[in-house]
Amino acid sequence: MSLSALLVLLLAVALAATGQVMLKHGMTQAASLAKSSDRSLVMAAGQNAWVLVGLLVFGISALAWLLTLSRVPLNVAYPFNALGYLGILTASVVVLHERANGWTVLGSVMVVGGLIVVVNAQPALLAPPR
Repeated sequence: MSLSALLVLLLAVALAATGQVMLKHGMTQAASLAKSSDRSLVMAAGQNAWVLVGLLVFGISALAWLLTLSRVPLNVAYPFNALGYLGILTASVVVLHERANGWTVLGSVMVVGGLIVVVNAQPALLAPPR
């Protein structure tokens, strides 16, 4: 995988994770507003800047993902989504002040360990036959 393909892949994953965190923050605000003002959740979400920008960021991540898929085999690119899971878990604790228990952290470490195994195994799988 070329450096530029890796950078686009990491950008796609980072933008997707960022978009998800923004959407969660915005939807929490929208749900609170909808409940307190007896408004529709859809209307409150449609007028929330965090939701709208989160959708935009998530859309840009989809474009970066499409570019990634044009350059990298899916079986190499897809495991990198595990990094997004780790980023979302970290942001949910640090930015959104959600709680993560030991099992969640252990599971996340195992997911990242799986990513390392898959990425390191790929060169052997993609090598031409002798």
